[in-house]
Amino acid sequence: MKKRGIFILSAAAVLAAGLLCRHMLVQEREPEFVFSYAENQTEDYPTTLGAKEFAKLVEKRSNGRIQILVQAEGALGTESDVIAQIQYGGIDFARVSLSQLAEYIPELNVLQMPYLYTNSDHMWKVLDGEIGDAFLAATDENELVGLSWYDAGARNFYNSKKPITCLEDMAGMRIRVQESEVMVDMVEALGATALPIPYADVYSALERGTVDGAENNWPSYEAMNHYEVAKYYTVDEHNRVPEMQICSKNTWNKLSEDDQKMILDCAKESALYERKLWTEREADSKEMALKQGVEVVELSAAEKKRFQEAVMGVYEKYCADYMDVIEQIIAQNNK
Repeated sequence: MKKRGIFILSAAAVLAAGLLCRHMLVQEREPEFVFSYAENQTEDYPTTLGAKEFAKLVEKRSNGRIQILVQAEGALGTESDVIAQIQYGGIDFARVSLSQLAEYIPELNVLQMPYLYTNSDHMWKVLDGEIGDAFLAATDENELVGLSWYDAGARNFYNSKKPITCLEDMAGMRIRVQESEVMVDMVEALGATALPIPYADVYSALERGTVDGAENNWPSYEAMNHYEVAKYYTVDEHNRVPEMQICSKNTWNKLSEDDQKMILDCAKESALYERKLWTEREADSKEMALKQGVEVVELSAAEKKRFQEAVMGVYEKYCADYMDVIEQIIAQNNK
Protein backbone atom coordinates (compact mmCIF):
# COMPACT_ATOMS: atom_id res chain seq x y z
CA MET A 1 0.00 0.00 0.00
CA LYS A 2 2.79 2.36 0.82
CA LYS A 3 4.40 1.79 -2.54
CA ARG A 4 1.09 2.41 -4.26
CA GLY A 5 0.61 5.63 -2.25
CA ILE A 6 4.05 6.81 -3.22
CA PHE A 7 3.23 6.06 -6.89
CA ILE A 8 -0.05 7.98 -6.72
CA LEU A 9 1.67 10.94 -5.06
CA SER A 10 4.43 10.92 -7.68
CA ALA A 11 1.92 10.84 -10.55
CA ALA A 12 0.05 13.79 -9.03
CA ALA A 13 3.32 15.68 -8.64
CA VAL A 14 4.23 15.02 -12.30
CA LEU A 15 0.78 16.19 -13.42
CA ALA A 16 1.05 19.35 -11.33
CA ALA A 17 4.54 20.04 -12.64
CA GLY A 18 3.28 19.55 -16.20
CA LEU A 19 0.43 21.99 -15.69
CA LEU A 20 2.82 24.50 -14.18
CA CYS A 21 5.20 24.21 -17.12
CA ARG A 22 2.32 24.58 -19.54
CA HIS A 23 1.15 27.70 -17.69
CA MET A 24 4.66 29.13 -17.82
CA LEU A 25 4.92 28.43 -21.55
CA VAL A 26 1.60 30.20 -22.15
CA GLN A 27 2.89 33.15 -20.15
CA GLU A 28 6.10 33.17 -22.17
CA ARG A 29 4.09 33.26 -25.39
CA GLU A 30 2.13 36.29 -24.25
CA PRO A 31 3.50 39.08 -26.50
CA GLU A 32 5.06 42.17 -25.00
CA PHE A 33 4.07 44.19 -28.08
CA VAL A 34 1.26 43.75 -30.60
CA PHE A 35 1.73 46.14 -33.51
CA SER A 36 -0.44 47.05 -36.50
CA TYR A 37 0.73 46.97 -40.13
CA ALA A 38 -1.20 48.71 -42.92
CA GLU A 39 -1.22 47.37 -46.48
CA ASN A 40 -3.63 48.48 -49.23
CA GLN A 41 -3.14 45.56 -51.61
CA THR A 42 -4.97 42.22 -51.75
CA GLU A 43 -4.12 39.29 -49.47
CA ASP A 44 -2.19 37.41 -52.16
CA TYR A 45 -0.28 40.41 -53.53
CA PRO A 46 3.56 40.31 -53.30
CA THR A 47 3.78 43.33 -50.97
CA THR A 48 1.18 41.82 -48.64
CA LEU A 49 2.97 38.47 -48.62
CA GLY A 50 6.22 40.33 -47.97
CA ALA A 51 4.61 42.10 -45.02
CA LYS A 52 3.40 38.78 -43.63
CA GLU A 53 6.88 37.32 -44.02
CA PHE A 54 8.25 40.33 -42.12
CA ALA A 55 5.73 39.75 -39.30
CA LYS A 56 6.58 36.05 -39.21
CA LEU A 57 10.31 36.71 -38.99
CA VAL A 58 9.87 39.28 -36.21
CA GLU A 59 7.66 36.99 -34.14
CA LYS A 60 10.08 34.08 -34.54
CA ARG A 61 13.23 36.02 -33.73
CA SER A 62 11.65 37.77 -30.76
CA ASN A 63 10.44 34.41 -29.42
CA GLY A 64 6.87 35.63 -29.61
CA ARG A 65 7.50 38.87 -27.68
CA ILE A 66 6.66 41.02 -30.70
CA GLN A 67 3.67 40.35 -32.91
CA ILE A 68 2.77 42.36 -36.00
CA LEU A 69 -0.76 42.08 -37.36
CA VAL A 70 -0.90 42.76 -41.10
CA GLN A 71 -4.19 44.23 -42.30
CA ALA A 72 -4.48 44.24 -46.09
CA GLU A 73 -6.92 45.63 -48.68
CA GLY A 74 -6.87 49.13 -47.23
CA ALA A 75 -8.58 48.09 -44.00
CA LEU A 76 -6.71 50.81 -42.08
CA GLY A 77 -7.38 53.56 -44.63
CA THR A 78 -5.90 55.07 -47.78
CA GLU A 79 -2.13 55.39 -48.06
CA SER A 80 -2.25 59.11 -47.35
CA ASP A 81 -4.38 58.46 -44.24
CA VAL A 82 -2.02 55.70 -43.12
CA ILE A 83 1.06 57.92 -43.39
CA ALA A 84 -0.67 60.61 -41.32
CA GLN A 85 -1.65 58.06 -38.66
CA ILE A 86 1.84 56.57 -38.52
CA GLN A 87 3.31 59.99 -37.87
CA TYR A 88 1.47 60.25 -34.56
CA GLY A 89 1.61 56.53 -33.69
CA GLY A 90 -1.95 55.53 -34.59
CA ILE A 91 -0.51 52.80 -36.86
CA ASP A 92 2.83 51.12 -36.18
CA PHE A 93 4.09 49.79 -39.53
CA ALA A 94 3.14 50.07 -43.19
CA ARG A 95 4.23 49.54 -46.75
CA VAL A 96 3.60 52.71 -48.74
CA SER A 97 4.15 54.03 -52.23
CA LEU A 98 6.94 56.53 -52.66
CA SER A 99 4.52 58.74 -54.58
CA GLN A 100 2.47 59.21 -51.42
CA LEU A 101 5.47 59.53 -49.10
CA ALA A 102 7.07 62.20 -51.28
CA GLU A 103 4.18 64.52 -50.46
CA TYR A 104 5.72 64.68 -46.95
CA ILE A 105 9.40 64.25 -47.92
CA PRO A 106 10.02 66.16 -51.18
CA GLU A 107 13.53 64.83 -51.75
CA LEU A 108 12.03 61.39 -52.36
CA ASN A 109 10.71 62.80 -55.63
CA VAL A 110 14.18 62.14 -57.04
CA LEU A 111 13.54 58.39 -56.94
CA GLN A 112 10.31 58.60 -58.91
CA MET A 113 11.39 60.82 -61.75
CA PRO A 114 10.06 59.44 -65.03
CA TYR A 115 12.42 57.28 -67.07
CA LEU A 116 15.16 57.58 -64.42
CA TYR A 117 16.32 53.94 -64.51
CA THR A 118 17.21 51.86 -67.52
CA ASN A 119 16.04 48.61 -65.90
CA SER A 120 15.38 46.94 -62.54
CA ASP A 121 19.04 45.97 -62.00
CA HIS A 122 19.98 49.63 -62.25
CA MET A 123 17.35 50.59 -59.65
CA TRP A 124 18.42 47.95 -57.11
CA LYS A 125 22.06 48.89 -57.50
CA VAL A 126 21.04 52.39 -56.41
CA LEU A 127 18.60 51.50 -53.63
CA ASP A 128 20.72 48.77 -52.02
CA GLY A 129 23.69 51.12 -51.79
CA GLU A 130 24.61 54.37 -50.07
CA ILE A 131 22.09 56.43 -52.05
CA GLY A 132 19.22 54.19 -51.00
CA ASP A 133 20.34 54.22 -47.35
CA ALA A 134 20.43 58.03 -47.38
CA PHE A 135 16.85 58.19 -48.66
CA LEU A 136 15.65 55.73 -46.00
CA ALA A 137 17.23 57.98 -43.37
CA ALA A 138 15.45 61.02 -44.84
CA THR A 139 12.22 59.85 -43.21
CA ASP A 140 13.59 60.61 -39.74
CA GLU A 141 12.48 64.25 -39.67
CA ASN A 142 8.86 63.23 -40.32
CA GLU A 143 8.38 60.98 -37.28
CA LEU A 144 9.03 57.93 -39.46
CA VAL A 145 11.70 55.25 -39.71
CA GLY A 146 12.52 53.90 -43.17
CA LEU A 147 13.13 50.14 -42.95
CA SER A 148 13.56 48.65 -46.43
CA TRP A 149 12.67 48.88 -50.12
CA TYR A 150 9.98 46.78 -51.77
CA ASP A 151 9.58 46.23 -55.50
CA ALA A 152 6.59 47.62 -57.39
CA GLY A 153 7.85 46.95 -60.89
CA ALA A 154 7.54 49.34 -63.79
CA ARG A 155 4.43 51.45 -64.31
CA ASN A 156 2.81 51.66 -67.74
CA PHE A 157 -0.26 53.29 -69.30
CA TYR A 158 -3.50 51.45 -70.10
CA ASN A 159 -6.85 52.69 -71.36
CA SER A 160 -10.26 51.80 -72.75
CA LYS A 161 -10.15 53.90 -75.93
CA LYS A 162 -7.29 52.96 -78.26
CA PRO A 163 -3.71 51.68 -78.37
CA ILE A 164 -1.19 54.35 -77.33
CA THR A 165 1.54 54.03 -79.94
CA CYS A 166 2.96 57.56 -79.98
CA LEU A 167 3.04 60.73 -77.90
CA GLU A 168 0.18 62.26 -79.87
CA ASP A 169 -2.15 59.47 -78.71
CA MET A 170 -1.94 60.83 -75.16
CA ALA A 171 -3.52 64.15 -76.14
CA GLY A 172 -6.90 64.76 -74.53
CA MET A 173 -6.99 61.50 -72.60
CA ARG A 174 -8.18 61.53 -69.00
CA ILE A 175 -5.72 59.41 -67.00
CA ARG A 176 -6.14 58.34 -63.40
CA VAL A 177 -3.06 58.93 -61.26
CA GLN A 178 -2.14 58.52 -57.61
CA GLU A 179 -2.68 61.45 -55.29
CA SER A 180 0.73 62.83 -56.18
CA GLU A 181 1.68 66.18 -57.68
CA VAL A 182 4.61 64.62 -59.54
CA MET A 183 2.36 62.06 -61.24
CA VAL A 184 -0.15 64.77 -62.14
CA ASP A 185 2.55 66.92 -63.72
CA MET A 186 4.10 63.98 -65.57
CA VAL A 187 0.82 62.93 -67.19
CA GLU A 188 -0.08 66.49 -68.12
CA ALA A 189 3.38 67.06 -69.60
CA LEU A 190 2.55 64.17 -71.95
CA GLY A 191 -0.57 65.99 -73.13
CA ALA A 192 -3.23 64.17 -71.11
CA THR A 193 -5.47 65.30 -68.23
CA ALA A 194 -4.52 63.80 -64.87
CA LEU A 195 -7.26 62.88 -62.38
CA PRO A 196 -6.13 61.80 -58.87
CA ILE A 197 -8.46 58.99 -57.74
CA PRO A 198 -8.05 56.48 -54.86
CA TYR A 199 -6.74 53.11 -55.99
CA ALA A 200 -9.87 51.22 -54.90
CA ASP A 201 -12.07 53.42 -57.12
CA VAL A 202 -10.16 53.02 -60.38
CA TYR A 203 -12.21 50.11 -61.76
CA SER A 204 -15.53 51.94 -61.36
CA ALA A 205 -14.01 55.16 -62.77
CA LEU A 206 -12.90 53.26 -65.89
CA GLU A 207 -16.22 51.45 -66.13
CA ARG A 208 -18.27 54.66 -65.87
CA GLY A 209 -15.98 56.56 -68.21
CA THR A 210 -14.95 59.06 -65.56
CA VAL A 211 -11.43 58.38 -66.82
CA ASP A 212 -10.21 56.94 -70.12
CA GLY A 213 -7.20 55.22 -68.65
CA ALA A 214 -4.79 54.79 -65.78
CA GLU A 215 -1.18 53.79 -65.19
CA ASN A 216 0.19 51.00 -63.07
CA ASN A 217 2.24 47.80 -63.11
CA TRP A 218 1.17 44.41 -64.47
CA PRO A 219 0.20 42.82 -61.11
CA SER A 220 -2.01 45.76 -60.08
CA TYR A 221 -3.63 45.87 -63.52
CA GLU A 222 -4.42 42.16 -63.35
CA ALA A 223 -5.22 41.83 -59.62
CA MET A 224 -7.88 44.56 -59.75
CA ASN A 225 -9.33 43.24 -63.04
CA HIS A 226 -8.67 46.52 -64.82
CA TYR A 227 -8.19 44.57 -68.06
CA GLU A 228 -11.97 44.09 -68.10
CA VAL A 229 -12.54 47.82 -68.59
CA ALA A 230 -9.25 48.96 -70.18
CA LYS A 231 -7.85 46.43 -72.64
CA TYR A 232 -5.12 48.56 -74.26
CA TYR A 233 -1.81 48.34 -72.37
CA THR A 234 1.24 50.33 -73.49
CA VAL A 235 4.64 49.35 -72.11
CA ASP A 236 6.59 52.58 -71.73
CA GLU A 237 8.00 51.98 -68.21
CA HIS A 238 7.66 55.65 -67.34
CA ASN A 239 8.23 54.96 -63.66
CA ARG A 240 10.07 52.39 -61.61
CA VAL A 241 8.87 53.70 -58.28
CA PRO A 242 10.06 51.58 -55.33
CA GLU A 243 7.94 51.23 -52.22
CA MET A 244 9.08 51.61 -48.65
CA GLN A 245 8.43 49.74 -45.44
CA ILE A 246 8.13 52.29 -42.67
CA CYS A 247 7.69 52.34 -38.92
CA SER A 248 6.25 55.03 -36.66
CA LYS A 249 8.99 56.85 -34.74
CA ASN A 250 6.68 56.62 -31.71
CA THR A 251 6.65 52.82 -32.02
CA TRP A 252 10.37 52.64 -32.77
CA ASN A 253 11.25 54.50 -29.58
CA LYS A 254 9.45 51.87 -27.50
CA LEU A 255 11.91 49.21 -28.65
CA SER A 256 15.34 48.34 -27.34
CA GLU A 257 18.37 48.77 -29.60
CA ASP A 258 18.57 45.00 -30.02
CA ASP A 259 14.92 44.82 -31.07
CA GLN A 260 15.40 47.74 -33.46
CA LYS A 261 18.31 45.96 -35.15
CA MET A 262 16.36 42.72 -35.30
CA ILE A 263 13.38 44.45 -36.94
CA LEU A 264 15.64 46.16 -39.48
CA ASP A 265 17.21 42.81 -40.37
CA CYS A 266 13.78 41.21 -40.74
CA ALA A 267 12.57 44.09 -42.91
CA LYS A 268 15.53 43.76 -45.28
CA GLU A 269 15.16 39.98 -45.42
CA SER A 270 11.45 40.27 -46.17
CA ALA A 271 12.30 42.74 -48.96
CA LEU A 272 14.39 40.11 -50.75
CA TYR A 273 11.52 37.67 -50.36
CA GLU A 274 9.03 40.22 -51.75
CA ARG A 275 11.24 41.00 -54.75
CA LYS A 276 11.38 37.31 -55.68
CA LEU A 277 7.61 37.05 -55.41
CA TRP A 278 7.24 40.23 -57.46
CA THR A 279 9.25 38.88 -60.38
CA GLU A 280 7.16 35.72 -60.42
CA ARG A 281 3.87 37.57 -60.03
CA GLU A 282 4.70 40.08 -62.75
CA ALA A 283 5.26 37.31 -65.30
CA ASP A 284 2.09 35.47 -64.23
CA SER A 285 -0.03 38.66 -64.30
CA LYS A 286 1.11 39.58 -67.79
CA GLU A 287 0.35 36.07 -69.04
CA MET A 288 -3.12 36.09 -67.45
CA ALA A 289 -3.94 39.52 -68.89
CA LEU A 290 -2.86 38.44 -72.38
CA LYS A 291 -5.17 35.45 -72.14
CA GLN A 292 -8.03 37.89 -71.51
CA GLY A 293 -7.43 39.54 -74.86
CA VAL A 294 -5.40 42.55 -73.73
CA GLU A 295 -3.70 44.37 -76.60
CA VAL A 296 -0.10 45.22 -75.71
CA VAL A 297 1.95 47.94 -77.37
CA GLU A 298 5.73 48.14 -76.86
CA LEU A 299 6.97 51.66 -77.57
CA SER A 300 9.86 51.88 -79.98
CA ALA A 301 13.13 53.31 -78.65
CA ALA A 302 12.65 56.44 -80.75
CA GLU A 303 9.10 57.00 -79.47
CA LYS A 304 10.10 56.35 -75.88
CA LYS A 305 12.75 59.05 -76.22
CA ARG A 306 10.01 61.50 -77.29
CA PHE A 307 8.07 60.66 -74.10
CA GLN A 308 11.24 61.23 -72.06
CA GLU A 309 11.91 64.60 -73.65
CA ALA A 310 8.31 65.69 -73.01
CA VAL A 311 8.68 65.31 -69.22
CA MET A 312 12.00 67.11 -68.73
CA GLY A 313 10.11 70.00 -67.16
CA VAL A 314 9.14 67.69 -64.28
CA TYR A 315 12.82 67.24 -63.42
CA GLU A 316 13.34 70.99 -63.44
CA LYS A 317 10.32 71.62 -61.22
CA TYR A 318 10.94 69.00 -58.54
CA CYS A 319 14.63 68.19 -58.63
CA ALA A 320 16.50 71.40 -59.39
CA ASP A 321 18.22 71.13 -55.99
CA TYR A 322 19.02 67.42 -56.41
CA MET A 323 20.49 67.21 -59.90
CA ASP A 324 23.80 66.05 -58.44
CA VAL A 325 22.01 63.05 -56.88
CA ILE A 326 20.26 62.30 -60.17
CA GLU A 327 23.64 62.35 -61.91
CA GLN A 328 24.97 59.87 -59.31
CA ILE A 329 21.96 57.61 -59.92
CA ILE A 330 22.46 57.68 -63.68
CA ALA A 331 26.18 57.00 -63.21
CA GLN A 332 25.40 53.85 -61.19
CA ASN A 333 24.17 52.19 -64.37
CA ASN A 334 27.66 52.31 -65.82
CA LYS A 335 29.46 50.81 -62.81
